[in-house]
Amino acid sequence: MLQRTSIQSIRISQLFRSSSCYKRQPCIRQAFARSCFTIKYLGISATTRSFSSTRLQHNAPIPDAPKKSGIRENIYTLPNLLTLSRICSCPILAWSIVDGNYYLATGLLAYAGLTDAVDGYLARRYNMSSVLGTVLDPAADKILMTTLVLSLTHQDLIPVPLAVIILGRDVLLSLSAFYIRYSTLPPPKTWVRYWDVSLPSAEVRPTYISKVNTTLQLVLMGVTTVNPILPFDLGLALQGLQYIVATTTIWSGFSYLVTKNAFRVVSQTKNKTPNSP
Repeated sequence: MLQRTSIQSIRISQLFRSSSCYKRQPCIRQAFARSCFTIKYLGISATTRSFSSTRLQHNAPIPDAPKKSGIRENIYTLPNLLTLSRICSCPILAWSIVDGNYYLATGLLAYAGLTDAVDGYLARRYNMSSVLGTVLDPAADKILMTTLVLSLTHQDLIPVPLAVIILGRDVLLSLSAFYIRYSTLPPPKTWVRYWDVSLPSAEVRPTYISKVNTTLQLVLMGVTTVNPILPFDLGLALQGLQYIVATTTIWSGFSYLVTKNAFRVVSQTKNKTPNSP
């Protein structure tokens, strides 16, 4: 029907062009030219509507585009892969310490330290950083620390009170991270979206004392792991380092409570338009 009507409209327009009225009156030619321009580029014309049995609703409101429920990022990067490999090595590290194989445990600790340095360098040098990396990297450190604390405490190489302080702080920070993830997740807040690591919501920003504390804890765990295979004893030095780590652990835990910039809401920051206040 529409095709037949279009053919008829073309024929009538050709007849109108050949008429004497069209040739004599310039205003008629201009009006007809504007009408043809509308037909060609917009598909809306009073001439076409007069010959068509179907009325075009060109003034109908355009439905709003669906709002994005969040932003996504590329999580399949080499730094994230190295971080995951560090996490996967933790069960083997725990088994080697409990079994008394401190040579293997020392090698795994060296691997953990090397991958920690390499993934940070790659993320900065080749722009491979991601919000997931800011969460996964400290999580890998906490998993490694928890593995070392539990296994070394089991071997009576770490005192129980120090283990309680270290693990208690990590548990409280983990619970806070779960709450921050839920509160900053863009709606809808579903179970699947909550665990979707490609949908970032908040970026963790470790405090300065927290970085110092993590370094001291790793030094303590590394020296404690290597001590059984050394030809000399580091008992007194280890005891002093344990007191220092206990102090920095408590201090870093309180720093997250009083620091306002400990995390940044990524979902709100990246969704702002340039003209937004």
